[in-house]
Amino acid sequence: MSHTALTYHIIFGTYRRESVIVESHEKELYKYIFDFAKERGVFVWRIGGMPDHIHILCDIPAKMAVADFIKRLKGESSKFMKVNPHFPRWIRWAERYGAFTVDASLRETRRQYIMKQKEHHRNLSFADEYRLFLREAGFTEFSSVLGDEEPTEAK
Repeated sequence: MSHTALTYHIIFGTYRRESVIVESHEKELYKYIFDFAKERGVFVWRIGGMPDHIHILCDIPAKMAVADFIKRLKGESSKFMKVNPHFPRWIRWAERYGAFTVDASLRETRRQYIMKQKEHHRNLSFADEYRLFLREAGFTEFSSVLGDEEPTEAK
């Protein structure tokens, strides 16, 4: 029997980081994402975010490519939001995303972090938060933050 523990902290933002995820209806989006993931064998530890971005802590099966899962998730959740009247200003997700591995021993810490997004962002912008994750993951050169780039295709 093979054993894998592949936990990812996935972060993606809205197009041009516009605040279009209506806070009073964000749980509808989170439920959609949770159900989408569960149907594909992805275990979700936590979903949270702000009006301009979301965080997902999840275990993606080894047989599934992370990039494929995220591409489908972003595409399907965007379709969901386009037809949902609770997200009237929705355009699309930013083209890029972040996906960072999380050690099993740190899952609970990261889960708590995602749970407290609104608290963190009282003093920290999304751009600064994302740059911290990039540094923590060992990225030393980065010029744009999710949502800064111009899209090459609609999501």
